[in-house]
Amino acid sequence: MKTQYTDNSYPRVVIIGGGFGGIEIAKGLKNKEVEVVLLDRNNHHTFQPLLYQVATGTLDAPSIAFPFRKMFRKQENFTFRIADVQRIDEANKVLDTDIGTIPYDYLVIATGATTNFFGNKDMEYYAMPMKNVKEAVGIRSYLLQNIEESLLKTDPAERASYLNFVVVGGGPTGVELSGAIAEIRNHILAKDYPELKKEDMNVYLVEGLPKILANLSPQASEKAELYLNELGVKVMLNVQVTGYDGEEITFADGKRIKTKTVLWSAGVAGQFPEGIRKETIERGNRIRIDEECRVVGTKDIFAIGDVAAMVTDDLPRGHPGVAPVAQQQGRLLAKNIIRIINGQPTEQFKYFDKGSMATIGRNKAVVDIGKIRFQGFFAWWVWMFVHLMSLVGFRNRVVTFINWTISYLTFNAGIRLIIHKYRRPNRIEELDDMKIN
Repeated sequence: MKTQYTDNSYPRVVIIGGGFGGIEIAKGLKNKEVEVVLLDRNNHHTFQPLLYQVATGTLDAPSIAFPFRKMFRKQENFTFRIADVQRIDEANKVLDTDIGTIPYDYLVIATGATTNFFGNKDMEYYAMPMKNVKEAVGIRSYLLQNIEESLLKTDPAERASYLNFVVVGGGPTGVELSGAIAEIRNHILAKDYPELKKEDMNVYLVEGLPKILANLSPQASEKAELYLNELGVKVMLNVQVTGYDGEEITFADGKRIKTKTVLWSAGVAGQFPEGIRKETIERGNRIRIDEECRVVGTKDIFAIGDVAAMVTDDLPRGHPGVAPVAQQQGRLLAKNIIRIINGQPTEQFKYFDKGSMATIGRNKAVVDIGKIRFQGFFAWWVWMFVHLMSLVGFRNRVVTFINWTISYLTFNAGIRLIIHKYRRPNRIEELDDMKIN
């Protein structure tokens, strides 16, 4: 089966993935003499930096998502298809997908990254990642389900396992997620569940390095840890996770925590279809690209964002996996593709670092912009403004601003609904089912 598109007289640029980089390329090719085809497993773009607020009930999922068709409604040379790309056939310049074979003239891999469990199969099976809306909604339901379940337990030790929440990974996602859960503990728990006290609930943040927010300045790291301590988060540094069986998480130093909930934000790995040469795969399952974002050893295949590694002497591990890298690569690549088509010289990518930031909770954030460092209330407002303006869609900005305002004024906003109950996998039950079948 072949999928037909708009105007085959123009070169076809196929983009796999509608993340930050993918949509920037598509926008940059507007009104150009190319045919733009965007493929994604979902019909919407997700603003991933705010997934943790969906997971903790501050925002509803539609507030951070925006449909591709609406986004590109006025772009005549644009086509979108929901598709799962299974294989890249470089020799014949086609993609094998679940909706048929799709040819391309220029291919852009912007598939982003998935959760990296570093080979820990038990953790992969039982811990909860947070890379998309579905996973974030699952976390929200499971957090609420466990609090509800704790009310039914009379044994203190058994109840504690439902109220111990462990976040693994001290990067921005882990810090923001643990801070948000701590604010539920401090401001919501006693109001919604009068049978419980905030002291009944524990939030742990586990990091294998000597500090959290390792990619930010020492001042930001130290201040973030202080803020977490003030919120009541138990920060565990230089601690390696060795296992989790769904009931108890274990560490290399012998410590154990009884918990029903482990949230994993400790690492990511690139994800992409089959067909990429093995010799181009770098650490973290990222595709090696040159300084024009072209996949090394190919002519018409490019990769950008978290899935790509532009390895240089200055960047032996490539650029950081953050949205601005993908956005800047996407804008440049759109221009370079037109230059290639027109036989013009291309431009090499140079990343402009606009800074890094993370929020820890109400009135608490850290911001690094070049050599400028600031923390606290002003940093929190800067963080909110930047993220609010980065959301796609006027409605999303308005709804998010209203939610944040109500939450700030009342300490009691949020969408604490269990729409679909989350059922955690049970390996023993599944093994028994396999034996029966």
